[in-house]
Amino acid sequence: MTTKPKTLCMAPWVHTYLSPQTERRMCCASREPAQNFQQYIDTQSGTGEYIPITLEEHWNGDHMRDVRQRMMAGESVPECDVCNNKLLNTDVYRDYFWQLFKHRYDEIWASTDSDGRTTMQPVSWDYRFSNLCNFKCRTCGDMLSSSWESEQRQYQMVNWSNPKNNWMKSDIRQQITEFQDTQIEQEFAQAVEEHRVEEIYWAGGEPLMYEQHWRYMKRIIELGDGKRVYARYNSNLSRISNGGVNLFDDILVHLRDWQMCASLDGTGSTGEYIRTGLDYQKWLKNFRYGLTVQTNPRQMRVDFTLTLPGMTEVLRIEELCHELHVALLAKVIFSFSSDIVMSPLALPRRLLDSWLDDLIKQSSIPTMRRLLEELKTRPCFEEQYTAEEYRAGLASGKQRMLKLESIRACDTSLDKILKERPEVHEWWQSID
Repeated sequence: MTTKPKTLCMAPWVHTYLSPQTERRMCCASREPAQNFQQYIDTQSGTGEYIPITLEEHWNGDHMRDVRQRMMAGESVPECDVCNNKLLNTDVYRDYFWQLFKHRYDEIWASTDSDGRTTMQPVSWDYRFSNLCNFKCRTCGDMLSSSWESEQRQYQMVNWSNPKNNWMKSDIRQQITEFQDTQIEQEFAQAVEEHRVEEIYWAGGEPLMYEQHWRYMKRIIELGDGKRVYARYNSNLSRISNGGVNLFDDILVHLRDWQMCASLDGTGSTGEYIRTGLDYQKWLKNFRYGLTVQTNPRQMRVDFTLTLPGMTEVLRIEELCHELHVALLAKVIFSFSSDIVMSPLALPRRLLDSWLDDLIKQSSIPTMRRLLEELKTRPCFEEQYTAEEYRAGLASGKQRMLKLESIRACDTSLDKILKERPEVHEWWQSID
């Protein structure tokens, strides 16, 4: 085996990602210019004109070939800044792909031309067939949640002059649906029928609401390919069955291996505030059912995204993981603008560091502690933006949170949650 360049990722040779709006990327975390409609981590706005491309056009297109060339030359690829700078979590996606596909490393050199064209085909899939979701998580948005989209429409919260929102217009939405129903379904179905699926990441939207999930997973098992497939899930775990088919009993037990990353950003009423739609007790019931089926401790995991209100839940989430005897996947909310007041980075440095120090002293789970320690090294909004931009961002973000609270029926509020940390509550009340 040749020495692997430090910044090389296996994803451009084995993995393909598709957003609910049919935007193609190297993976769900890659920061790339928008093709049509800007997603939450894209580096440039799209035109809003819908020009879909097929997997064949994308796989060996100019962009993917260029990325492969730069990676093979040992360059640090800006598209991979989420991994390069650990912007999401300390356990980066690049390492995941390496652990899963390092046995194919030599193949990338044998199969890739000098111009970056490869004869390898994707065997790892992250196709998000729609934004269908029954939750309205405050860390999310309309592009990844149909419930968010409906709310935005109902309360006239859509800026129709922004081309990033063109995907919601009826004529373009119809084009997207037609492309999904014909081209996307054909691409994925062909890979299944040709036994080319080795790994699937089911995320959403809410993947367990996708009809495609249940249909394709049953077909993989029917074809006898379950024993060679690894399936990952990122689910709100609000349901675990469909049409009499149970996820754990009828699908996962037939696979080579699987992992359920069950999203939970807080316990009780705080968790239900952050993730509108969450029934915490139902989540616990479904999670515990999964524990009765798992065959190794890596299969059921709590997937925690750290938010500002979630800072009050860090120790409770750790306590829950200890109680359930499960591992914790900890990451921080994406924060690429100064109005993301759900981010801990919205706090002034003095308040943020003080709170982090207290949590680090009490934290008992290494993945959580590493995340908290890493946040101390990351620039907060106060340091990233001018004083005027910072104040304006906080004011805009707070008004948006207050509007959502006035729309959604909830037993609590961000103001009530932050009372647990008096100095932070005082800061929150000072924002106007």
